Amino acid sequence: MSGSSRPLRSTATVTGAFVLLTAVLLAGTTVPASAATTLTNPGFEASGGTQTPPGWSESSASGQQSASFTEAGGRSGTYRLSHWASSAYQVETYQQLTGLATGSYTLRAWVRSGGGQVATYLALRDCGGTEQRTPIPTTSTWTQISVTAQVTTGRCTASIVSNARAGNWINVDDLEFGPTDGSGGNPGPNPNLIRGVDISSLKKSEDRGGVYRDAAGNPRDAVQLLRAAGVNYARLRVWVDPADGYNNRARVLTMASRIKAQGMRLLVDFHYSDTWADPGKQYKPAAWSGYSFTQLRDAVYRHTYDILSALKAQGTPADMVQVGNEINDGMLWPDGRSSNWANLAALLTAGSTAVKAVDASTLVMLHLAEGGNNAQHRWWFDQATARGVPFDVIGVSHYLYWHGSLSSLQYNLNDLAARYGRPVLVAETAYGFTLDADDAEPNIFNAALQQAGGYPATPQGQADALRAVFDVVKAVPNGRGLGVFYWEPTWTAVPGNGWDPADPSSGNGWENQALFDYGDHALPGLSVFGTV
Repeated sequence: MSGSSRPLRSTATVTGAFVLLTAVLLAGTTVPASAATTLTNPGFEASGGTQTPPGWSESSASGQQSASFTEAGGRSGTYRLSHWASSAYQVETYQQLTGLATGSYTLRAWVRSGGGQVATYLALRDCGGTEQRTPIPTTSTWTQISVTAQVTTGRCTASIVSNARAGNWINVDDLEFGPTDGSGGNPGPNPNLIRGVDISSLKKSEDRGGVYRDAAGNPRDAVQLLRAAGVNYARLRVWVDPADGYNNRARVLTMASRIKAQGMRLLVDFHYSDTWADPGKQYKPAAWSGYSFTQLRDAVYRHTYDILSALKAQGTPADMVQVGNEINDGMLWPDGRSSNWANLAALLTAGSTAVKAVDASTLVMLHLAEGGNNAQHRWWFDQATARGVPFDVIGVSHYLYWHGSLSSLQYNLNDLAARYGRPVLVAETAYGFTLDADDAEPNIFNAALQQAGGYPATPQGQADALRAVFDVVKAVPNGRGLGVFYWEPTWTAVPGNGWDPADPSSGNGWENQALFDYGDHALPGLSVFGTV
C-alpha cells in the first residue's frame, strides 16, 4: 500500500462497552448511535484521532473493533476513518438515523482502498427492506460512491463494513445522507445536468411489438415515460444506408419529433457507416467504398450537413452532435485510422464544420471508448488539438465491467477537463439487472462481467451502478461534468429487433441491461434520472 494511504495506526484498546455493543448487535438488536435525521460527524473532524468517532459505533464479529479508527489524512479536513489490522478482521462502523419520513434516501461517501478484501462496502440497512450495498472500489485516489435504499420504518443505519485479510485497508471521509430527491436540505437534483438515454433501437422495437410499462404495470408511450422519470436528453445514432432501414435519415427525423415534443434535447450520433462503428470496427458505408480520400472527406461533410439541416428544417434541431462513435482508432478505415492523423483530423474537421454550418450553437462532441484510459485519451486529444480539430465537448464510454473502476473514470474525466478546458460527459454506460436471459441470444453482461463491474446483477445493483457514474461526473471540478447517457435502456428482447440489422432472426444480447424488466416494467434504475 502507498505511504500516503495506509492507516497510520495499527492498534487500539477494545473497551468492555464495545464488547457489549458487539454482543447486542450480533444478537440482532440495533443500538442507535444517533437520534437524528442527518449524520453526526460525517467528516470525522470531531474525532481527533480517536478509536471511536463521536456519533458512530463499531462492532466486530471477530472482536476486532480496533480495526476501525480515525486518523490524520482526511480528504477535505484533518481526519478520516480507516479500517486496517495486521491480521484478518471483520469490522463495521455504523450510525443509525431516526425520525425519517418514508421515502428514498441516499448515502454518499468518499473512499480509498488498497483492495484484496473478502468484501468491503457502503451499506444502508434496517431501513424497512432489503439491505442495500455498494462495493468500495480498489483505488488510491479519493472516489465518491453512493448507495440508495427505501425507508419505511422511520429509521435507517448507515454502515461501512470490511471483511478483510491481514493488512487490507480502506479510508472513508466526507459522508452525506439525505432524501434522494434533495428534500430536507440536501442539494437535490441539478437542473442543468444531462440525464440522457440512447433510444436508437426504440422505434424498431415498437414496430415489432415492444411494450413499455411504468413500475405499476400501466402501458405507456416510452418517450413520455422516460421524460416523466427525469430524462432530459435523448441520443440517436445515424447509419448511412442500414440493411433494416432503421437509424437512417427518415427514422431519425421521426424520432427527433417525438423527443422534442417531450421537451427533451437531442444528441445525434454519426457512425459514418451502414452498421455498428466502435473501436474494433469502423467500416465505410458501401456507397463510399470506392471514394478517394477527398471524396470521402466531402461525403462526411455532405452527410452530416444533410441530416442536421433536415432536422433543423422540421423544427427539431440537434443540440449536440457526435462526429464519429468511439473513434479511439479513428473512423472510415483504412483512410481515417489513428495511425494517419492527418487524414483523421481532416475527416473530423469536415464533420465539425458541417455541424456549425447548420447551426453555430450546436455543440460538437468527440467520443472515445475506455473512459478510464487516461494515457490513451491524452495521446488522442493531444493529436486532435495539435491539428486544430474544432470541438466543444469530450465524451467517453465507460462500462464498469469493461473499462475500469469508478476511480479510473474519475481521474480521467478530471484530467481531460482540466487539460483541454472542455466539459466532459459519459456518452455511454449501462449495467445488468439480472444474469438471466429473455431470448436465445447469449447476453453480453454475464457472471464474469458482474464480478468485474463490482455491483450485483439485481435491479438495485443496476440503479446503484448508474448513480455511482453520475456521482463521478457531478464531481468533476469547475462544473465541467455535463452528465451521463445510459445506452439503450429500451432495447428489450423483442423478436425481430436483434443486434444484426442484416439478419431479422438475430437475437438481443442487451436485454438484461435495459431499464425495463422481462415483464416490460420500469426498473429502479429509471428513477435515478429524477434524483441525481
